[in-house]
Amino acid sequence: MPTASSTATCIGNGWPREAPSEAPSAGGAPRTRVAVAVRVLHVECGRHLYGGPQQVLYLLRGLAEATGERQDLACPPGSGIARAAREVAEVHEVPLRGELDAGALLRLGRLIRTRRPALVHVHSRRGADWWGGWAARRAGVPAVVSRRVVSPEPLWVARLKYGLYRAVIAISEGIRNVLLAQGVAPGKVVTVPSAVDTDVYRPGGDRLWLRHAFGFPPEARVLAMVGQFIPKKGHRLLLQALEELLPAYPDLRVLLLGTGALLEGVRAEVAARGWADRVHLPGFREDLPRVLPALDLVVHPAFEEGLGVSLLQSAAAGVPIVGSAVGGIPEIVRDGVNGLLVPPGDGAALERAVRSLLDAPARALAMGAEGRRIAERDFSLGAMVAGNLRVYRDVLGSGRATQH
Repeated sequence: MPTASSTATCIGNGWPREAPSEAPSAGGAPRTRVAVAVRVLHVECGRHLYGGPQQVLYLLRGLAEATGERQDLACPPGSGIARAAREVAEVHEVPLRGELDAGALLRLGRLIRTRRPALVHVHSRRGADWWGGWAARRAGVPAVVSRRVVSPEPLWVARLKYGLYRAVIAISEGIRNVLLAQGVAPGKVVTVPSAVDTDVYRPGGDRLWLRHAFGFPPEARVLAMVGQFIPKKGHRLLLQALEELLPAYPDLRVLLLGTGALLEGVRAEVAARGWADRVHLPGFREDLPRVLPALDLVVHPAFEEGLGVSLLQSAAAGVPIVGSAVGGIPEIVRDGVNGLLVPPGDGAALERAVRSLLDAPARALAMGAEGRRIAERDFSLGAMVAGNLRVYRDVLGSGRATQH
């Protein structure tokens, strides 16, 4: 798997610290560690602190510790990351209103000229990837962009957009493959997987608390889906599977966690089916670190997914997962290891997979433990920060990013 691997040492909680020394590589040859304290202007458009913005916050914290530099962050006024990042970054609240907001080009351009970063890192779509790239180019500052979604773009869009950047950071191999298929040069696309804080998300949840909090019987088994209520997440596919599962398992209760355009429609459908006492839709929860480890199973029947932060969190919390075999999901959910994969859009296969784990609780428990090991080994905060640092060094040192 082509990735931006770290050559940094680790300190304390696992963040990379550059060291100007020689160290053997995996093959035994010496590898130079370059001391770089790089100041980057990060651009993130998300208004709520989950998914991509949470990953940016992790990165800002890690870079502050690894480099000793407070990074710059451009984000919308009043956004969740604007509040959370002030301790580790210089926060600049800039209106960023989407693809049609040409004024974002001027606003970001002024910020770049004022702050004079060594590099611009754009983390969002919704126009930021256009205007941020153009603003950096007009200011003569190199730029990189993170790609977090797996849905392809028109070839002409990909050619124009990614031509603005020295490197494109894919958060999964699934996304990298989409970019390559769209004609982005292989040497320009670097995979740096998203990360999960395994100190925050960990096994050992309070099962009785969860059941009491949502009004479930103490003996209930609880299945959850965590994600935005948008078509590609597959909520209605889960409802289809529940038609068979709820009658077959009287002790089964379901949590559909999140917000989005389809929330009220799904809530109405649940009520119409007479499931309101068994399927709860509590909206967005800020206490996921407490909720997830108290679950029996997480289901994610998405039609497309770049990687799936909620799946990383679930794995770290020791919960087995049933997910669709699309995008970056198979990079988290290893079929038969820490969960089961089903074909996207196949409600019957989803129902069978959930049933197989409900019928084998010991197997499900073992899968949850393996998911925790996968999260610790493959999706650590330190590895994500080190991977981004490597991209920055390659771009600033040679004018391009390299694969390793």
